[in-house]
Amino acid sequence: MRGTGRGLSLSCAMLVMLVLPAAGRAQNSVAPQGADQSAGPGAAPGAGPGSVAAAVSPTPEAEEPPPVIIPPLPAATIPEAHAEAARLTREMTRKVSRFSTYSPAIRTRFVTLARQAIVASRTVIDRPQLLMVVDRNPAVQRMCFVLAFPGDTPWEALGGTPVSTGQAGRKYYYITPIGVFPNTADRLGYRAEGTKNENGIRGIGAKGMRVWDLGWHNAVKGWRKDGETGDIRLEIHATDPEFLERRLGRPASEGCVRIPATMNVFMDRNGLLDVLYEQAASYDVRFRALLPKDRTPSPIAGDKLVVVDSALPATPEALSAGPKFTG
Repeated sequence: MRGTGRGLSLSCAMLVMLVLPAAGRAQNSVAPQGADQSAGPGAAPGAGPGSVAAAVSPTPEAEEPPPVIIPPLPAATIPEAHAEAARLTREMTRKVSRFSTYSPAIRTRFVTLARQAIVASRTVIDRPQLLMVVDRNPAVQRMCFVLAFPGDTPWEALGGTPVSTGQAGRKYYYITPIGVFPNTADRLGYRAEGTKNENGIRGIGAKGMRVWDLGWHNAVKGWRKDGETGDIRLEIHATDPEFLERRLGRPASEGCVRIPATMNVFMDRNGLLDVLYEQAASYDVRFRALLPKDRTPSPIAGDKLVVVDSALPATPEALSAGPKFTG
């Protein structure tokens, strides 16, 4: 009813005035109904848990989250980098199907093409690191890991395997673009589910195979004669182990780079293109979930796919720019 709260307040005040003088003479007095009995004798008015003072007590300020500390990129010395390259070459010879260290002439060609692409793209090489170099020339269709160094230190080719890049003359198949494509933490790759399409093909390989997502890039439509282009999602992935892997070494993809399953596993467990993902895994659970738990990241791991075409003449920029590598 109206005014009930005010009347109750006055009654409580009068009752307190009557009770307080007698408190010293009779400690066994009964407290007024509704009063807070939790405070001990002599406690200040309003000191109990149900008091107004407790209700308006300041709350502690929320603690700021700890700062994110990103570990530095590995920086091997020149002797350490050469030793690690030799170790990786031995391991790939043993574990990767169809792996080859190539002839001296082929190794030199891969190094030369890789240098030209790095210069043309104005990419800085600031630490010893591996580049995954793919020659899309239809007569070649191979990849090679190249160890790149800052400054004037000679680069080294480790070897590689057959691949398949974009096929011409087939509708909705694009020609794999040339250039330097970094595997950055701006995009999160994924793993194949191993499902089959309507033709019974596992297009990106068996379940669990890694897919490196290099983002959207412009590419020539391989089925058109006028050179029209469109955007594709450029990826590196395995292919159907039963029907398509044996065809590696010829153009066959829709624009991505297909690699052998054993190379896929080796790159994944050694983090050969995952140096920036390793940094991201230090603070982002999504990257930790993607990377294999049994991995051993290489100290010369890199992050760059370099697509070249040995059938094309070197660009004037690459030939005239000279080396632009920082130490």
